Amino acid sequence: MFPSTALVSFCLLAVAYGQQIGTQMAEVHPILTTQQCTAPGDCTTLQTSVVLDSNWRWLHETTSTTNCYTGNTWDATLCPDPTTCAQNCALDGADYEGTYGISSSGSSITLNFVTGTNIGSRVYLMASDTEYQMFQLLNQEFTFTVDMSNLGCGLNGALYLTEMDADGGVSRFPNNKAGAQYGVGYCDSQCPQDIKFINGAANILDWVPDSDDANTGTGMYGTCCNEMDIWEANMNAAAYTPHVCSVVGQTECSGEDCGNTAAERYDALCDKDGCDFNSWRMGNKTFLGPGLTVDTSSPVTVVTQFLTSDNTTTGTLSEIRRIYVQNGVVIQNSFTDLSGISPAINSITDSFCNAQKTAVGDTNEFEKLGGLAVMGEALARGMVLSLSIWDDYAADMLWLDSDYPTNASATAPGVSRGPCSATSGIPATVESTEANDHVIFSDIKFGPLGEFC
Repeated sequence: MFPSTALVSFCLLAVAYGQQIGTQMAEVHPILTTQQCTAPGDCTTLQTSVVLDSNWRWLHETTSTTNCYTGNTWDATLCPDPTTCAQNCALDGADYEGTYGISSSGSSITLNFVTGTNIGSRVYLMASDTEYQMFQLLNQEFTFTVDMSNLGCGLNGALYLTEMDADGGVSRFPNNKAGAQYGVGYCDSQCPQDIKFINGAANILDWVPDSDDANTGTGMYGTCCNEMDIWEANMNAAAYTPHVCSVVGQTECSGEDCGNTAAERYDALCDKDGCDFNSWRMGNKTFLGPGLTVDTSSPVTVVTQFLTSDNTTTGTLSEIRRIYVQNGVVIQNSFTDLSGISPAINSITDSFCNAQKTAVGDTNEFEKLGGLAVMGEALARGMVLSLSIWDDYAADMLWLDSDYPTNASATAPGVSRGPCSATSGIPATVESTEANDHVIFSDIKFGPLGEFC
């Protein structure tokens, strides 16, 4: 997604304690079936489910219902320091549909944008009640169907992979009692510092409440890992983007390693920009949108293929290819139509990424950190699937569906990313005008190349 290691003492203390499990509400993971295929027509239905990210959960004192975190502030009595906070506070079960607007049926899941006072959500696919489903996709393809016809400007219905621990970090931090069962262990290429628990300890040091968002803040530490954005979209624009890191697996960061400021962005452990393919940004403004070639007013099946240099599951990732299927018609991805990218290309390769960065004048952090080869190594080790709906307090989602950066000419190459206006993504506005928006993901499948299209 667009918009030094931790202190030794902090990490050691995190082993001694960990966030606890609450008993106020039973945690029941909504079923979301998926399919794994081994050959054309030979697919097995998996009884997978989803779990809500721990950041959204009720966090309260282990022996009472007193909140440990209210609004965007920690309780100073229960949380005077990271380890005491982790010892005193418990993550509880979730009312998925009633509180968070998350409902599933068979192979389909609906994520509502606003439900009561809750804004957005993020869930992870589970293989069991205690472990995330791991995806190893080299020389494989991944497909799903998405209905984004009720997802307007400024919103993002995202489906993506990150290199989280399968157990949510329990094996590395044994007293991290909640783990994957309660949606613990998130990381991504933005090295987010708003995650409340990292490596089993509370991220309360130097916590600064967000003045714009009543539900978040940022702490001293962040959590970084490789990220493959298979789908970030609303009905007006879409992008798929690999982001690579200099670290393996979920890694805690602090200071410039998190890259939280504009001056430190390119000192971070991960490539925050990534190498994106957005058809509109790459010059084709008639390809994806309502009534266009890929018609976002109707459900569309999205196929992503991860090709290797030797066509094996152990080879080096060399290309990420995109195909759409709608109303029985196979639609190849659009080709670039941008000065400086020649010949035109319709997939992500290292040569595309290098040409794109030069053509639009972006910093090429993707190449610096290893490009597709590093992304492939993460895909070989295994990654966790996230499904989310969100608005953007950092950049109003302009990087996805409007002109960005805001101080650049809209006619400069790569600045225009979609048809939305520069004021369309302001969170206070979209949370009111787009409150009833939602995204539906369904029919997730993975397996051999060529299986689904």
